[in-house]
Amino acid sequence: MSGCLDYIELPRCEGLDTVAEKRNLIASVAAGILFFAGWWIIIDAAATVPSNDDFKHAYHTCGVLSTVAFFMINAISSAQVSGDSTETGCIGQTGARIWLFSGFFLAFGALIASCWILFGPYVVQQCCDDNLWPGIAVFLQNTFIFFGGIVFKFGRTEELWE
Repeated sequence: MSGCLDYIELPRCEGLDTVAEKRNLIASVAAGILFFAGWWIIIDAAATVPSNDDFKHAYHTCGVLSTVAFFMINAISSAQVSGDSTETGCIGQTGARIWLFSGFFLAFGALIASCWILFGPYVVQQCCDDNLWPGIAVFLQNTFIFFGGIVFKFGRTEELWE
């Protein structure tokens, strides 16, 4: 029963060969669009709710931490983390792993904090007279930046760089 699909072949799509060649371009553009959309959403929320009582300026900290995490995650190549790189850099393989872990720690921390901002002040306490948009915007900003960082890190291939 385990080999029942071994002899089934799907027809090969001819157009996918060009997509594979442009993988880095597609991943970079998709990550850039996600990053841009995240910041655009929070700018819209800050412009539509300018009052500090309805949308505290401290809530922007999550987006800043997500942006720092985006750069930290993508500053280290996969070859440095796995030890396959010919150049170890200034921090070596262990330092690269610690740097990458710190970047993911910041990214997940900012995403969790944005969930807390959405559900704490806006959903449970209803601080803004049923105006949930600032809380939703903070959550969407951090979600888009997080997934933009993931797409930029793991969607590209490093084979073309060598």
